Amino acid sequence: MAESIRLDRFLWHARIVKTRAQAQAMAEEGRLRLDGRVVDKAHLPVRVGNVLAFAQRGEVRILRIEALPVRRGPPAEARTLYSELTGPAGDD
Repeated sequence: MAESIRLDRFLWHARIVKTRAQAQAMAEEGRLRLDGRVVDKAHLPVRVGNVLAFAQRGEVRILRIEALPVRRGPPAEARTLYSELTGPAGDD
C-alpha cells in the first residue's frame, strides 16, 4: 500500500464528500486545513497521522487519518479510515 494518497481521493474514499469534484472544490476554495495549514490544492498528499479540519453542515469537524484507503468501500469501512477529534455539539 502507498504511504500517501491525494487529499481529494482520501475525502472521497472516506465518504466525507460524495464526489471527487466536491473534494477538489473544498481544497481549491481554501475550506480545508491540513495539520493547521490552509490547503489550496486538491493533489496534496495526506498520510496516516495527519489532522484535517473543515466546516461541514454548520459544524467544524476535526479528523485524524488512521489508515489509507485501498478502495471506496461501504460507510462502515470508510469510518475506520479516520477518528473524529471533535465531540458532538451540545455537550454543555
